[in-house]
Amino acid sequence: MNIKKIELPEKSVLSKEKENFDYIDSFEGKLTDTRRSIDITEVGKAFFTSGPKWGKKMFAFRNKVVSLFGLKTGTEATPAKASDDFTCEIGERIGLFKIFGKTNNEIILGEDDKHLDFRVSLLFDKDKGQKDVDFLTISTTVKYHNWLGILYFLPVRPFHKLIVSVMLKNMIGQLENGK
Repeated sequence: MNIKKIELPEKSVLSKEKENFDYIDSFEGKLTDTRRSIDITEVGKAFFTSGPKWGKKMFAFRNKVVSLFGLKTGTEATPAKASDDFTCEIGERIGLFKIFGKTNNEIILGEDDKHLDFRVSLLFDKDKGQKDVDFLTISTTVKYHNWLGILYFLPVRPFHKLIVSVMLKNMIGQLENGK
């Protein structure tokens, strides 16, 4: 399965604001087993069940460290929903992620914090002119609010790219297998 780095897709809701972001990346993969219909909610659920085990350990470590600086960890307000109960509706929250937008082919999730805001787009594209191939793109945008945001993202950035690539591969596998 080939995952490639691409420009932020023009079809993404986030592309309308791309000049406002300090950081943008997008990774795309192909789904070649498209015999069944895939709903955008299924894509959203796959996002939350596709992280590598080592990524979860890193995220737990991140939560311990950032809590010392008063940053959000995703455990402050309400208990996180289990991915089975998650319906991907606007305003819904699972862990650190809040759903900011949803269309028939895209979910926008992320968080606003005092050091930075981030958004993740899960774009499921069936219309790229290739028969029997669908595309899934994960795009991430970051807007820094202060030096702490820049400092925070500096060590996160290389791991972020690695985790997103692995997650995208895992998501495609789940979606193709109907799990």
